[in-house]
Amino acid sequence: MIETLHYDVFTTTPGAGNPAGVVLRADQLSEQEMQRIARTNGFTETTFVLSSDQVDYRMRYFAPEREMNLCGHGTIAALTALETTERLPITLQVETKSGILPASRLANGMFRLQQGRPEIQPFEGNIDRVLASIGLGMQHLDQRFPVVYGSTGNWTLVLPIRRLEDFKQMIPDNARFAAVLSDHPKASIHPICLETYDSKAILHGRHFSATGAGSIEDPVTGTASGVMGVYYRKFIQSLETETTIIIEQGHEVGRPGQVGIRISGEGLDHSNWKVEMDGQAVYVGVKRTGEEKADVETFHLGF
Repeated sequence: MIETLHYDVFTTTPGAGNPAGVVLRADQLSEQEMQRIARTNGFTETTFVLSSDQVDYRMRYFAPEREMNLCGHGTIAALTALETTERLPITLQVETKSGILPASRLANGMFRLQQGRPEIQPFEGNIDRVLASIGLGMQHLDQRFPVVYGSTGNWTLVLPIRRLEDFKQMIPDNARFAAVLSDHPKASIHPICLETYDSKAILHGRHFSATGAGSIEDPVTGTASGVMGVYYRKFIQSLETETTIIIEQGHEVGRPGQVGIRISGEGLDHSNWKVEMDGQAVYVGVKRTGEEKADVETFHLGF
């Protein structure tokens, strides 16, 4: 019997933020078993915590249909789960497929995770087709800012949108993404805008899952929020030597949450910047999966 712990991340309210599954002590599971459990769970990502011969922990992240290199909200959920079973040190390191990443335990149940090295690439495809794939047109695009691919562990297309009200009419056709994002066919699409619901937030976003990931929308994303922070400093507030912002997401699917992002490092070369994410999680419940009932008690969180 495998236990998956359910946490809602980037919130203190169950039912808000981004749901994640966590499986502790997962060394005995094969990759195929991890994928099956993630598919059964139905979360956008399930984190499997394993032992590491290099650092404190190793983590693997599985969407319902494939493994991800890194998952911000899944890491926060896993660290929160570990804190309840074994007192974590103030600082620790996590081994991921995006590299070994420093993490730290903050006050009031908060954790800070350093993300992977930031990368930005120009988008040279057809923007009309990208916009059409989420139900929008060129009139919705904020042409003051560029459309670019960004990554701090996973590739996403940052799509600047003019108005907050435009986010309500977005309807993603995820199956089309791979064709319109031919340079990065496994990338997600991440619309952003400068209008926000909460005055403390600097940017608002939505996150539409990549083709073949097995989900439609990620309510509140950690790694994509890191990309948003890099984008904000590089293209919107480029004069600051350190950028600390709050990013909001999830309102359109009824699961609002906030992510704290800090970008530090001097100069204009974003590859030398350090990207850190702050977040917390709240425990919701546990799901038990056995070989004889692998399709029972399944969470369906495709949004």
